[in-house]
Amino acid sequence: MKRNYSAFAEDIPAYSGLKAAREMYANLKQLSAIPGHIYTRPELQILPGQRRFSKMPWLVPMLELLPPTSIGHLKEWGLSTVFVLARNYNKLVHVWESVTAMAELWHPQTNSFIFPEFEATILLEELEIMLGLPHYQRGEEFAISYTVEQINSWSILAHITTKKNDLYSMTSGMHVHLLPIAQWITSQCKRKTTNYTAIAKAAAICICGVILFPEADGAISFGNLSIIDSISKGMKIGQAVLGFLYAGLTSAALGGPFYGSVDALELWMGMHIQFRAVEDLTTECKTMLNHPLAYVGGRLHMSPRAWCKTAQVKGIQAWRQYLRSLAVADFDMRPRFMHGRTIHLPQRTGLALRLLGNGALVSYNPDRCHLQCGAARTVVPLLSHFPPIQERKRGDAQDERDMRSAVVHWEGCATSAIQAEVEEDDEAITEYIEALKKLQPVRGNI
Repeated sequence: MKRNYSAFAEDIPAYSGLKAAREMYANLKQLSAIPGHIYTRPELQILPGQRRFSKMPWLVPMLELLPPTSIGHLKEWGLSTVFVLARNYNKLVHVWESVTAMAELWHPQTNSFIFPEFEATILLEELEIMLGLPHYQRGEEFAISYTVEQINSWSILAHITTKKNDLYSMTSGMHVHLLPIAQWITSQCKRKTTNYTAIAKAAAICICGVILFPEADGAISFGNLSIIDSISKGMKIGQAVLGFLYAGLTSAALGGPFYGSVDALELWMGMHIQFRAVEDLTTECKTMLNHPLAYVGGRLHMSPRAWCKTAQVKGIQAWRQYLRSLAVADFDMRPRFMHGRTIHLPQRTGLALRLLGNGALVSYNPDRCHLQCGAARTVVPLLSHFPPIQERKRGDAQDERDMRSAVVHWEGCATSAIQAEVEEDDEAITEYIEALKKLQPVRGNI
């Protein structure tokens, strides 16, 4: 059912104004002042949680057995790119030194990367294009995937199998295990059953669990299981995927385990920071051959004959130095796949957008990233009065009101077409950079 403003207006708590927002966040903390932020740990050589992204020997053999009809269902549901990335999962090489250096620049209060002269973040529209997911458009709030009810994992998995032994092996605690589901798929394919839709739904759980929602070793939460299940119903899952990645970056930045779509993060870094298409190169870029960009198509497709701007950046120390001194000219603010795209922005101060998911409401601040959104740098925006990450309690009346409020803000959000060129004022830029330093890490030994 479509949700509209009038239906929920009475449930929305009144915005208490800028004064309250200033009092709540009187001083924007420096990254180095946030207890436990990994920026203050130069001895860190491995990103906590990265070992969870090891290769899964069961994934590719299972996908190679899928019948064409089931693959067709995955494509109909908008999972073509996710399927291709999963098929080539064993070929992908994650450069954890660069991911770690990026996580060190992630600000847990703004949900953005703080560079010396600008802020940047992974936009919802970018994520949808990079991963080939169905695009959200204003007016389609009814199709955003989330639930306010308690989740029964067995009722979801019953679309695949009703055998209790199977269900017991697939679930434990509050998680669903991917290996038993893959084994069920393999069994069905080898027996040449015609349960094509059930096989496709099971395969969607596996490939989305590995590419979009990697969390624990070979397992996903009940909340993300519900998000994945909604794909076949035509729901838009981009917000849930992006919010989960934001939360994973915040976890890593504060010294916890990293989780979320590392493929999406590396695709974003590849298009904005690492690679640039060049017409006359005659040799292949070896760095790109094992990068996720080598396996995506559509608007994101880039020939392996590309220029890698970071080819000489090797090791964690070099990546730290490179990213901590990155200038505006070295960051592709408007990569070609975003040319002419319309992006969604908060309508005004106090109507901040939050990404909806089954685990949390996550603050979304594209308006902080001026150049990335095609606007001139003017002032560093105040922090939202909403918490950066608000964990959800499904089945709770207050949680339902919070979700309705978040939906209404998306219904009333502004839209803007990304401009090809941006004119800036030198004095405004100087003032902006000085203000941005309050958010930046304290300069020190790298």
